Amino acid sequence: MFDETIIVQTAVSAFNNAALAAPAFLWTAILTMPLFIIVYFCGNVFLEKIGLNTKNLSQNIALLTVGLTFFWFILFGGSYNVLRDEMTLLPFVVALIYLLTSLFIGSYVKQIAVHKWQDKIKYYKLKLYSLIVFLLLLVVLSDLHAWWGPLLQLGAVATGFLLGFFLKRNVKPVSESLIIMLVTIIAILMQPEFFRFGQLGSLTIFHLLFLLVTGISIIATIALRSCKTKSFIKHGLYIKLKWLLRFVYMFCVVLFVLTESVPVFLVSLSVFFISFVLSIWHADKLAEFLSEKMFAVTLVLFGVLTIMPAISALGIIYWVNLPCIDFSKQIKFLL
Repeated sequence: MFDETIIVQTAVSAFNNAALAAPAFLWTAILTMPLFIIVYFCGNVFLEKIGLNTKNLSQNIALLTVGLTFFWFILFGGSYNVLRDEMTLLPFVVALIYLLTSLFIGSYVKQIAVHKWQDKIKYYKLKLYSLIVFLLLLVVLSDLHAWWGPLLQLGAVATGFLLGFFLKRNVKPVSESLIIMLVTIIAILMQPEFFRFGQLGSLTIFHLLFLLVTGISIIATIALRSCKTKSFIKHGLYIKLKWLLRFVYMFCVVLFVLTESVPVFLVSLSVFFISFVLSIWHADKLAEFLSEKMFAVTLVLFGVLTIMPAISALGIIYWVNLPCIDFSKQIKFLL
């Protein structure tokens, strides 16, 4: 009765049942609603306090989102011992995200006028080096499941930063951040127990649908930003193609909920993307600031999903600083 193994298994089972009944990310979002309301009304005051202006708001918010995601992977990841499969691609996916985030940060550092910061760098030289060493130590500690784990992650961070710093072409802030967010939710779906997202790998309908909604939001933002209206598809053909795609992506959604499969998730997002691109090509004109509004919604959803209220707050601030449009009416044409 008092055997240690039985006690531990009972505790884990109870904890898992509680997590399934009350998804942590959902309750965290509900509990942080007062914070979101305050941010909605007083967010610009906070921007002034930290020295951000509204001229390059999208770039600054994208940078903060990428930086917070980088720290989230370092600090929020769990132990590789909790994974169900010994052979896993998770270390390589995490290394990919380190590479992308470091590339973004390196490109941004390159854009800073270094000569204006020389005096400050000399003054804070010791603190700066200490911070860099501390960050690299955290990267090492984030992957100790094998002898090559730290080397892989350090190599990804160093390679990404050097590529971003020395490449002549600067990265696009919003596009890069969207790609990082997409890869992040794919990693969460691959190994939910590693990111404390659904204990023991068990996901409820809330987990699955919110993952899917966040992925669709990212895909919609990418489509709105990358595609242009052409109005070359005949209306009759467009209607038939849209209904065909609707049946296909609804079938994919049902299949994803039943299987929790990463390939099915990727296929579902691909079908949604094709459907969105078709709608944009058929449209005569897109509403102004529609893609920016969609990006703000994506930030809010991504912050809720990853339990990072700071990113959701950034999305709310971005939304408030955009001109008012009838978003719900304007976005319907995508579906």
